[in-house]
Amino acid sequence: MKVTLAQTKYKTGDFEFNYNSIAEKIGNINADLIILPQVGLEDLGGKDLLLDENANKAQSEMYKKIADNFSDKTILIGDILINSGEISLSVDGFYDIGGERVFVADFYNSEVECDLYVLAKNRYYAMNSYDDFIDSIEPSSNFIFISAIGMADSNVYAGGSFAKNKFGVAVAQLPLCEEGLTDLDFAKTIEFKATDLQEQVYKVTTFALKEYCENTGFKKVVLGLSGGIDSALTAAIAVNALGSDNVLGVMMPSMFSSEGSISDSIDLANNLKMKTVKEPITPLFDAFMTNRERKHDLAEENLQARLRALILMFYSNRENRLLLSTGNKSECAMGFGTLYGDMAGGLNLICDLTKTNVYKLSNYINKYGEIIPQAIIDKAPSAELHPGQKDQDRLPEYAVLDDILEMYFERNIPQDEIYKKYDKSIVDEVIRKTYRMQFKRHQGCLGVRLTERSFCGGIDLPVVQKLY
Repeated sequence: MKVTLAQTKYKTGDFEFNYNSIAEKIGNINADLIILPQVGLEDLGGKDLLLDENANKAQSEMYKKIADNFSDKTILIGDILINSGEISLSVDGFYDIGGERVFVADFYNSEVECDLYVLAKNRYYAMNSYDDFIDSIEPSSNFIFISAIGMADSNVYAGGSFAKNKFGVAVAQLPLCEEGLTDLDFAKTIEFKATDLQEQVYKVTTFALKEYCENTGFKKVVLGLSGGIDSALTAAIAVNALGSDNVLGVMMPSMFSSEGSISDSIDLANNLKMKTVKEPITPLFDAFMTNRERKHDLAEENLQARLRALILMFYSNRENRLLLSTGNKSECAMGFGTLYGDMAGGLNLICDLTKTNVYKLSNYINKYGEIIPQAIIDKAPSAELHPGQKDQDRLPEYAVLDDILEMYFERNIPQDEIYKKYDKSIVDEVIRKTYRMQFKRHQGCLGVRLTERSFCGGIDLPVVQKLY
């Protein structure tokens, strides 16, 4: 049986796009069986669209249109079989196709006996589990994993479809975040190409911004350039995704900003060939504080962050630009950000990257030449909201903080075990703050999920609780 695998791009609720995407793939394919990813509302993160009568009607019409227009082909779209113009869904997951026993499911069960096992699952990308997932499949029959590419709110369906023969050896591999077709020959093995983890993350975040803009109608983005590593990385991803002409960086120095916060931002913008504007916030701050007592307290620090958000939202509204928020996962966990200030935005590309991973990805981007100025990478992180401020004045060292967060949330290691590696008071404070700062994250913008246990999904802490 000749089988063709078609890794396809879909959009949630866009039935015309999805039909055309499928039709373009299968129109010229001559195979006994064409396998495509799931396209149902539930499988694309449709949420309450599943309750919408018009959405369900449009979905049914899409399947029927495929069946009517490609009655000469045998097509598996997820677990739905279209054959000779008929649409069918197996009760037990088994189909007899071309004399072979084909099993289709959205889970893997090694005990199922069949000739061909099709794992049809739009799997969201998670950088700490993707390679392990591939390695975990040890089939006893010919095996196919098929996933769409696309974006469902925070989840990025990155494709990465593959096939193995019944001996567990790879016979096909499709790339991340790209559509693709491949004819399968289970007798012809390939060497599985491992992808560098940072290359994966760069590709997924770039794809996510492209998809978000394409689906929401934005052509351009804006972000604040602080001279720090987080905004620099976000700018680099944005330029890679949308092109330098469509990215605007706004430099908003205050009376506490170092000279490097401007000069480093300019160097970054020159490397990326992106546009910048300079909007000092000191005059706005001074005007507001007229006839008010200066206390140099948290309220004044937050005022600076919120004045910057006002400026960024002006550019967002005036020029119809998507505002990119730039907080990382470490800051997000500790509540190290200002509501309606630096947390303002429509999308955050790096909210699921710890500070440690922000540096790793930044160094990867510089692999073949300096894009993010080395001065930005080397400088001590600072919000520059009061003289001489450094992040580590209020936070543990990032290497320690990030390791505790990963151990507790990603690896589900009990606190007593973490105490064996780090001081109990530090561990307790990190965990306590993470719970207590959930109210901020609850009001944050949409972010791109990159791990299994993300504040975008996989971690769901109560705002109102008394344990921590």
